[in-house]
Amino acid sequence: MKKIILSIEGMTCSACSNGLEKYLNKQDGIKQASVNLVMANASIEYDEKKLNIEQLNEFVKKAGFKSLGEFKEIKIEGKNKKEKVKFIIFTILAIIFMYIAMGHMVNLPTFSFIDVNQNPIGYTICLLIFAILFIVYGFDILKNGYKNLIHRTPNMDTLVGIGVLSSFLYSIYSMILIIKGDTSSIHNLYFESAAMVIYFVKLGRYLDGLSKDKTKEAIQKLVKITPESATIKINGKEKKVTIDEVKKGDIVVSKPGERISVDGEITEGKAHLDESFITGESKPVNKGIGEKVIAGSINYDGYIEYKAEKIGKESTISEIVKLVVEASNTKAPIAKIADKVSSFFVPAVILLAILTFIVYLILGYDFASSLIVFVTILVVACPCSLGLATPLAIVVAEGLCASNGILVKKSEILENAQKIDTIVFDKTGTLTYGRLKISEIKNYSDMKKDDLLQIIGSIESKSSHPIGKAFTDYLEENKLKKLEVKEFGNVSGYGIIGRVNNQKMIIGNAKILQNFNIENKYEDDEKDLAKKGNSIVYVVKDNQIIALIGVNDIVRDNAKEVMQKLNENKIETIMLTGDNKETAEKIAQDIGITKVISNVLPAEKTKVIKELKTENKYVMMCGDGINDSPALATADIGVSVKSGTDIAMDSSDVILTRNNLDSILKLINISKKTIKIIKENLFWAFFYNVLMIPIAMGILRPLGIAINPMIASLAMVISSLTVILNTLRLRSKKIVE
Repeated sequence: MKKIILSIEGMTCSACSNGLEKYLNKQDGIKQASVNLVMANASIEYDEKKLNIEQLNEFVKKAGFKSLGEFKEIKIEGKNKKEKVKFIIFTILAIIFMYIAMGHMVNLPTFSFIDVNQNPIGYTICLLIFAILFIVYGFDILKNGYKNLIHRTPNMDTLVGIGVLSSFLYSIYSMILIIKGDTSSIHNLYFESAAMVIYFVKLGRYLDGLSKDKTKEAIQKLVKITPESATIKINGKEKKVTIDEVKKGDIVVSKPGERISVDGEITEGKAHLDESFITGESKPVNKGIGEKVIAGSINYDGYIEYKAEKIGKESTISEIVKLVVEASNTKAPIAKIADKVSSFFVPAVILLAILTFIVYLILGYDFASSLIVFVTILVVACPCSLGLATPLAIVVAEGLCASNGILVKKSEILENAQKIDTIVFDKTGTLTYGRLKISEIKNYSDMKKDDLLQIIGSIESKSSHPIGKAFTDYLEENKLKKLEVKEFGNVSGYGIIGRVNNQKMIIGNAKILQNFNIENKYEDDEKDLAKKGNSIVYVVKDNQIIALIGVNDIVRDNAKEVMQKLNENKIETIMLTGDNKETAEKIAQDIGITKVISNVLPAEKTKVIKELKTENKYVMMCGDGINDSPALATADIGVSVKSGTDIAMDSSDVILTRNNLDSILKLINISKKTIKIIKENLFWAFFYNVLMIPIAMGILRPLGIAINPMIASLAMVISSLTVILNTLRLRSKKIVE
């Protein structure tokens, strides 16, 4: 199966996106399709043996829309100058049109050749010309409405199209009668209604386009972080090229003040780099030979050369944008409410309008009055606001998360995060920074301290565990050479083994002793080290313990504050770690974690998560992603605290690229506010239709209250505007506080 995101043109409401989604999911070879109205794209998972991109494009075309090919970048369309100028011109024409059509009702002066009383034919022809101009302006609406009706996926454009054409054609009929001498038919002209419905629909879409652009800005800012050009070194000479010309393996040059062009590894020089846009670390990081650089980072003070490793779609920034876009293409459970309603709403409205038209004729109303009610119902019921209610809020929230270093892979996470009542934390690298230091050594061998640590550091250099870095850092700081390691092996959850200088060494936690049936004679020393907050590393040679080494980690600065806020929100906090009980409980006590489960293996962590879920708890697991992958996948929401460079390989639901526990609180707050906004949007959207459709049908006529198509189209705009403005409240800084 292959996955692709196609950019789609021509979608105007939720009925459009739902219709296209339904049509695509019916096609043989498509496993799953999800259409995003706000981002104007479709995420399609398909069998590449049966289908290709050309065939997918053809499916989109047959459904009444246009595929613009594979999604490549987020475009801000609202700043299109041509569209803006066109809208301004038609706004002026709309004012003139309304003056001519209705000015005589309030005795406004007018020209005699278009005066309704002095020259009814001239007046009628003038209205026709204006109406034709607006029909041309809204031709895309009529065309889309017709196509969707033919493909049995009627949408908002179908409602507007039927209403506008009904008014226009009946006005043409009345105009013919006027030309024949029946001046009384002047009262049956509805050219201005047809024109103003199109104008107000276009107004709504113009405002809608501006709001959609705003929702994309946070995501687009990430794209703009990467420079458009780079300086590469060829045969010792520097050459400036576009970012697309950089290839893997090229040596790229970065000078003070410049941004890093592509992800890579430093081969020469050193510099302080600002990576705050990814890591959230406000202080520049000093990097030298062998260390990784991220595209978009700012080089403060050094000259460096680095080998290009990740370019184009593989870069960290591209991965982030891809994740955000894919997440906005997934459906939150709450979105299904609007989808379900929209799928049958438009056909139901058309049927209701036809029935009302027939009932009015039966009750003795003339054709013109019945037609106006028919058109008003169609226009007032357009499900614009209903279609925007959920996807707009989801995209705004996705952008808000991305700008705060929170990458959410599925939009359902934004709905479910507010349900969390239990958060399970891994210790090393999650509650702590994972920057371990050797604090104390109990050496029971005849080896010197540096000789012992040189052997341990050489074996640990083969491991990816954070504890191993404490030993490799010691080698670098004391300029000790790494020794050759043979027969290296990893004993998952226990430790590592290796042979150095023909000596087999076993290094690990207390459980590794049981695994190799080694007697522990130093339990008192272990307790002594643990009381001081150390993680304990056992060193075994010839089945004898030759050393106990205490390794200390630094607890994250805001860990205590975060735990306090979580506890205040009645969210249970649990530490789940492979470390010994004494060390784990000391750290938990210091930062305010309510429960500790220690001495557990990676597989046992998964079991703990499952047990918590059987207790009907909604569980979030927060880990560093190294040994926690199974537990992260088992939890209701898996959150990894890690560097942005590992994004593509991560398997959790949420990635905190800024390595900051405070992001968990932000995620929960954003989730709560997003769901609140969506519920408000759905309420107003449903309330609008429940209120306005009966009024359009004439339920208040006995009280002298009735609306026409013009007022209906204006009401539709106000409804959409209410949803848009309510959703944009999510952009407030107070949301994440």
